[in-house]
Amino acid sequence: MKVAALTGGVGGAKFVLGLEACGDVEALTAIVNTGDDFRHLGLHVSPDIDTLAYTLSGKANKVQGWGREGESWAFLDALKSLGGPDWFMLGDGDLALHVLRSHRLTQGETLSAITADFARAWGIGAAILPMSDDPVATMLDTVQGELEFQHYFVEQRCVPVVRAVRFAGAETAKAAPGVVDAIMAADAVMIAPSNPYLSVDPILAIAEIADALRATAAPVIAISPLVGGQAVKGPTAKLMGELGVATDNDAIATHYGDVIDAMLHDVSDAPPSAIAARATPTLMKSRVDKIRVAREALQLARELIGR
Repeated sequence: MKVAALTGGVGGAKFVLGLEACGDVEALTAIVNTGDDFRHLGLHVSPDIDTLAYTLSGKANKVQGWGREGESWAFLDALKSLGGPDWFMLGDGDLALHVLRSHRLTQGETLSAITADFARAWGIGAAILPMSDDPVATMLDTVQGELEFQHYFVEQRCVPVVRAVRFAGAETAKAAPGVVDAIMAADAVMIAPSNPYLSVDPILAIAEIADALRATAAPVIAISPLVGGQAVKGPTAKLMGELGVATDNDAIATHYGDVIDAMLHDVSDAPPSAIAARATPTLMKSRVDKIRVAREALQLARELIGR
């Protein structure tokens, strides 16, 4: 099967790795959230793209899921000694990626071209496409005022209560080259178990992408991020509560609306009532878990195709 997957950070990267490793996918395209991208110390940082690239290349820190395995921290230590900001962790290997990306962007190259070169250099077989080459910023209206995503997520550790979320720049942003084509050519489209409101919504906020998901003949499958009514990682459940949304799969299905056809959900949670669903243990701790969840999602897609 040809598969396009919309994905955010750690949870999404695990699922995409499962798709790549399961042996049932002929061509895989990952369409990655860039609403988390920001400039830090003058550098362009793309956290979700980097997490996926580290995961697919075998370079990811296996314990925390983000950053690089065997990272060193000489730069950050020197930065702290000078009174510089240390709230955002920049390892030495990770820093090289941000420096080179930033340099190439200042030369007029696009984020999608740079990302493709990095993936090629690391021997990654899947296509990794940023959702857009245009800047889109996830902004959170909180009780402490409006916060850029990384300041909310990393610096404030998701503590401030959120009242609303917006995606600055999304109204004029275009899908990156290849994104719409990948969706339209896919046999199945997967929405990874990333945070629907903070990782997937920025992608869907780009009209071309949302329209393609509605227009494609391929089934669009959402993998629920909930396990036992809670998020495995990140503030999904907390955010849903603050926005006045029930923490269940019905709420997630309603939120995605007409862009999805079915949902893969954990066995511990009730299925959504209005769309097709399949239950499986969705917690992805091991490589075997990742492959199993990917195969269950693909089987659900096949069942929809066969109808």
